Amino acid sequence: MTAATDVNKHFHEILEGFDSAMLVTQTPAGQLRARPMALAHVDANNDVWFCSQSFAGKVDEVQNDAQVCVTLQSATKYLSLSGKAEIRVDRAKLEEFWTESWKVWFPGGKDDPSLILIRVAADVGEYWDNSGTKGIGYFIEAGKAYLKGERPDVDTPERHAKTKL
Repeated sequence: MTAATDVNKHFHEILEGFDSAMLVTQTPAGQLRARPMALAHVDANNDVWFCSQSFAGKVDEVQNDAQVCVTLQSATKYLSLSGKAEIRVDRAKLEEFWTESWKVWFPGGKDDPSLILIRVAADVGEYWDNSGTKGIGYFIEAGKAYLKGERPDVDTPERHAKTKL
């Protein structure tokens, strides 16, 4: 297995650990907008899917400028991916991805005609992983660097990497 394969595999493992994300779009005026979204699905190639209503502002923004960013964060893991978003009307995929807890946001349920999917085809990604023993190692490196008046060297593929997806 190559180093790039290991990085992509680790990226995917981190991505699958999240259930929500911030979807960042651009308004026609050029302002960036971020909103929390439940992840509907993560494909094996790191494409992500969201559920929305067709009349939501983010749909117009995606149709105006498909380039988006998706960010995810927990207490010890951070991930971002950038790519092209597309609006999909796909009842079979909605049926596959649907979870009853979404009914809070979509009272009409999975058969609501205004329900659509947003698929983000991932181009590039980056992660920071300070979970488990990696986190302990980070704090040791950060402590040493602090005492020496230096920056910690923490850019290892286990902790941080950028990857083409």
